[in-house]
Amino acid sequence: MDLDKIKVRRSFIFTPGLKPDMFPKALASGADMVCIELEDGIAIKDKDQARKNTINALRTLEVKNDVELVVRINCQRTKFGLLDLEAFISSKLKIKALMLPKVKTPDEITFIDDLLTDCNLDTNLHVIMETNEALENIYDIAHSSKRIAALYFGGVDMAAELRVPNNYQNLIYARSKLVHAGASAGIDVIDVPYLDLEDMDGMRKEAELVRDLGFTGKGSIHPKQIGILNEVFTPPQDEIAKAKKIIDNSIACEASIIPFAICVIVATIIVTNNKVEKNLVNKPNIRCIPPKNSENTAIKPQKVGKKFIPIDLIPNSPKLSHFSGPPMNLGQPWSMNIKPIPILSINIAKF
Repeated sequence: MDLDKIKVRRSFIFTPGLKPDMFPKALASGADMVCIELEDGIAIKDKDQARKNTINALRTLEVKNDVELVVRINCQRTKFGLLDLEAFISSKLKIKALMLPKVKTPDEITFIDDLLTDCNLDTNLHVIMETNEALENIYDIAHSSKRIAALYFGGVDMAAELRVPNNYQNLIYARSKLVHAGASAGIDVIDVPYLDLEDMDGMRKEAELVRDLGFTGKGSIHPKQIGILNEVFTPPQDEIAKAKKIIDNSIACEASIIPFAICVIVATIIVTNNKVEKNLVNKPNIRCIPPKNSENTAIKPQKVGKKFIPIDLIPNSPKLSHFSGPPMNLGQPWSMNIKPIPILSINIAKF
């Protein structure tokens, strides 16, 4: 888990690259992410101008720390996609994140990763699953690059590829595969925007359904949708208080045995008011026995600065209802001689 990639991604909104005067309004919309659009929302005749306008605007655009700016380029298998990549790399701009549409195979991600590495660019990748090939390969795609910060569900194109009407029930299988891939890689999973601006109740219902399925956020096509999305994907205050209490208790605990629920949150990351709060515990009397990996050897804790995270954190679900299990002895040190007790990968609150 790359802690630097952990951000609040409850909502995002597109803004057309052809109209840079709209960028500041999108950034002030309340969305956690703003995506500058160069792909489907731009006519072919305007592609070159949109790319030029976007690059020029990004040289002076002010972006607050609590908003993640992403640029959706064209598919890399097309002329316009390759031109987008070349233009951004040649511009010398430090692009924070690129969104990749119409991906089919892991090789496409690897190619872009290698290209960015060769150009010394620290750019994250946001990958959209919206093709049948990607549906088949999404697990491998999710693990194809450490640059991937989030996976997106392109529902309209996915429905067309599957030859089904675009409704929630028809796409549960595809959404579930994306959630599985994202959870296995420890990255966020973002759902397609709800297209009916007159049906806000329908949007809320769909957002709640995908949240309960494992999605961490959902797109929007209008600012009036953002408030509802942020609300749906933000844990209730009582769950936030519960998470903080568990962390405080685990830090203060002197006992050698504490409940499993506390054990798995000994090292927790909570995002409050869009600020990352890192609570990392490295006490001799509060240590989890490491689980085994697929090779049946003990997994070592991950070092972050001068402290250790003793377990694998997967920040996907805002729910805390999954924590249950037997007590676990936390007084034992990390050692290859200890018989490891399996620890479930956990979904933790990010708020």
